[in-house]
Amino acid sequence: MSRPDKTMLSRRGFVACGAALSGALAAPSVLAQSIEIEPDITNTVRRNISSFRALDWRPYFANLRNGAILVDTTSRALHFWSEDSSVYKLYPTSVPLSEDLTRRGRTSVIRKVEGPDWAPTPAMKIRNPEWPDYVPPGPNNPLGTHALYLSWTYYRIHGTHDTRKIGRRSSNGCIGLYNEHIAELFGLAKVGTQVLLI
Repeated sequence: MSRPDKTMLSRRGFVACGAALSGALAAPSVLAQSIEIEPDITNTVRRNISSFRALDWRPYFANLRNGAILVDTTSRALHFWSEDSSVYKLYPTSVPLSEDLTRRGRTSVIRKVEGPDWAPTPAMKIRNPEWPDYVPPGPNNPLGTHALYLSWTYYRIHGTHDTRKIGRRSSNGCIGLYNEHIAELFGLAKVGTQVLLI
């Protein structure tokens, strides 16, 4: 009986150890908390990137009448369920810059606008007097290509032309999506869609 080739064993061992090691190194990077320094806020924001996951609607809504939108400001994700629950969508979002600009609770979509125009709120104008009083629809518009107006005054779920904002604290209160995502959500949501911000 011949002895096993030591070279083959060490190659197999090397491949097995390499695979195990690469798996071990990859897993913590997926599950670990990421630290993100955002220039518009003064402290470090910690968030668990694994919290961007599919959710069930039942803990948040009594029913799906008119569809439902859940915005999780902690994981910076927007969830949409259609009225018959056949469609579920999950989108990354931008969220308000600070806790005092963040509103939570129940509201609904009261208006849908393709090609929205924009004007700063009185509070925005006080904070940023250099901002223009009005921006027409187009590539410089902060609301992007589509906007879902909520029953709360000045609050919107909208697109953005500045893709760097998604996944960050970057808004003055609204929830931002990539333009292609808000266009899709705009087609799915309707006036009357329930909205919950947590």
